[in-house]
Amino acid sequence: MDALHSRLLVTRFADMFDFYQAVLPEMLGAKLRKGTSAGPYANWDVDDQAVLVLYDRATLAAVVGTGALPASAAPAQDHTMFVCRVDDVDAGAELCVRHGATLVVAPTDRPDWGPTLRTAHLRDPEGNLIELQSY
Repeated sequence: MDALHSRLLVTRFADMFDFYQAVLPEMLGAKLRKGTSAGPYANWDVDDQAVLVLYDRATLAAVVGTGALPASAAPAQDHTMFVCRVDDVDAGAELCVRHGATLVVAPTDRPDWGPTLRTAHLRDPEGNLIELQSY
C-alpha cells in the first residue's frame, strides 16, 4: 500500500523540481515517476513507493478555493519537515548544498537522540526544512 509520503506545496515549482531531481536520485535512489519542471505536479518513488510529491501551491489553492499564499509567506516556526534516512549525512548535506539548499545545522552526532544517530538540517530552495539522518 502506498499511503504515506510527503507532499510539498510550492510556489517556485521549477526551482524546487530542479533541486529535488538533482538530489533525490543520488541521495535516496529515488526515481522520477511523473512530472517535469513545468509542473504543476511531480513525484519520486523508491522501490515503487512514493517518497516525495511536489504540487504547485496556486494550482491546489484554486482547487480548494483558498487562494495562494504569497511566496514571502513563511511561518514563525516550521510546520513540516522532510526527513530522509541516508547512508552518509555529510555527503548528503554537501550534495544538497551543491544544488541550492541552505545548511541550517551542520552534520552532528546526536547520541542523546539515538546511540548512533547523526543528523544535518537544511532548507530547500523554497525554505522547507529537511533532516538528513543516519544510524
